[in-house]
Amino acid sequence: MTGPEMFWILTFSTGLMAFSAPAGLNLMALRLLVLEILIIIGLFIAKTNPQWSYAIIIYAIYILWLVIGMAYSPAPSYGFRVILKYLYPFLIMLFASAIVRDKEIFFKAALGARIIALIALIFTLSHLEHIIAPGVFWYGTAKAINYISISIFSVALFFYTNQKKVNAFYSILFILPCFIWVFRTSIVGTGIALMTFALFKYRLKALPLILGMLVVGVILVFSVPSLKEKMFFNENNTTISSLESNEITINDINTNGRTAVWEWSLNNFYHKNELVGCGTGNLQEVFYSLKHPFGTIKIVHNDYVQILCDNGLIGIILFGLSFILIIIHSYIVFSNKKYDTAIHICAIVAGASTAGILITLFTDNVVNYSMATISYPCGFYGMMLGMLSKYKLK
Repeated sequence: MTGPEMFWILTFSTGLMAFSAPAGLNLMALRLLVLEILIIIGLFIAKTNPQWSYAIIIYAIYILWLVIGMAYSPAPSYGFRVILKYLYPFLIMLFASAIVRDKEIFFKAALGARIIALIALIFTLSHLEHIIAPGVFWYGTAKAINYISISIFSVALFFYTNQKKVNAFYSILFILPCFIWVFRTSIVGTGIALMTFALFKYRLKALPLILGMLVVGVILVFSVPSLKEKMFFNENNTTISSLESNEITINDINTNGRTAVWEWSLNNFYHKNELVGCGTGNLQEVFYSLKHPFGTIKIVHNDYVQILCDNGLIGIILFGLSFILIIIHSYIVFSNKKYDTAIHICAIVAGASTAGILITLFTDNVVNYSMATISYPCGFYGMMLGMLSKYKLK
């Protein structure tokens, strides 16, 4: 392996590691900045060029729009931090597309990420993390969202390799944490990712399977006590029969105050600034400084609301379009039979995990943990582009 190839494997494998230890010293932002600098250096060192696609070009325009948003932001320092978090997935796509040419590098990086995910899961479930490794791994919410990509990768290996038992085990293993921890955001994200995987693989034939997943999801919500308790304000009076009779409304769903936070944010920072927003980093500064009526809450728990408030409709359209194009491009590549199995695996994982993680942005600030979350679908997409480049030379 070349130096850039080894650096890519190390970077992709260890995205779940936050390194906020030792206690009291937050190294996460510093690590993010250093990684981005090293990736940029790696792009200059690499002997092969990055592969651009419509999705990456649109995302690059989105980053440029964030930079423009700093010009009219009342909190440019926070804007810089926000840009770093959105810049990382972009650099990951470019770097992977420039470095990864062989399936061996793809598998080493992806399997390395799964090993780290397994170690993090063992440390978390055994409660050893707080004893011997505090702050080494990302928070539980970030882990659960990271496991969406890891579980989909394992599902893909189950279908497209001969190692059925071990990959079936990993597929289930990385789906379970979101249910054990009762994280509704990652439960929904995992479900959407699995449905998208089925659509990629079976197309319209997947519709009965998707319907079955939806039915199972509804049954789980109403039958698992911990999930039902977290989902509804009054779980005792909320049943499947009340759902069938349309007696359940949005007011019955417990959002932990999120809807009030979203409404207040949109009313104060989006309305009357619909097109361009109030400036990159503005909403984050408001919440970090507690300049709001919601006590000690420091995040808005919705990346789409934050984009609308900071960068307006232009920002949300550019961001959304870039990731929709990732899904579409991944599907087109997956459907092309001339490509080898490694590219098909990479394509279906990129498309399905992107769809799943995009859903999680509705109820959490996923981009805050971009190293562990949204960068993984982007990494798979970038590796897909890199391996595809060999076909351009034929």
